[in-house]
Amino acid sequence: MTTRSSILSTADTRRPLVAAAALRAFARGGYHGTTVANVASEAKISPAYVFKLYPGKESLFVAALEVCFDEIIDALAEGADAAVDPAPAAVLESMGDAYAALIRDRTLLMLQVHAQSVADVSEIGDALRAGLAKVTNFAKQRSVGSDDEVQRFMAFGQLCHLIVTARIDEIPASWAQILSHGIRHPD
Repeated sequence: MTTRSSILSTADTRRPLVAAAALRAFARGGYHGTTVANVASEAKISPAYVFKLYPGKESLFVAALEVCFDEIIDALAEGADAAVDPAPAAVLESMGDAYAALIRDRTLLMLQVHAQSVADVSEIGDALRAGLAKVTNFAKQRSVGSDDEVQRFMAFGQLCHLIVTARIDEIPASWAQILSHGIRHPD
């Protein structure tokens, strides 16, 4: 006989696995192109069980976005720890390098792009802003950089998103070279 506490512990164990599956599924198909059934298939569970864990598609997308930003913070922390110079600019650069390595896989990057495209969905917009606040505050706290330095760091990150998603660094045209000048992403 299954007790209530074992059901809760199973749900607590499954919730992060389903959120990780949601991250992968939504990164591939976007919010509108991904169904709860797609996420369930990715997680190898039934759609009904997904709905037991998350009340709707919005909350499932939010859970995926939270996982995404947690992984970003972890990468930025590793980058900050690896900085050889404690100057704010050096710490921010090291954090940026760590982020560039992280988005080489494109999954986290694409989820963020999809989140931006549906930020008008209240619950998703709130989660996106919360994630951006978390990253901005972390960058400020760990780098001890000025507001201007942190703003440049965040803006540079958005430019990196554009370069990677549109594959601008693969285009030899002068306009593309201007945008991608000095920006490198690990192979």
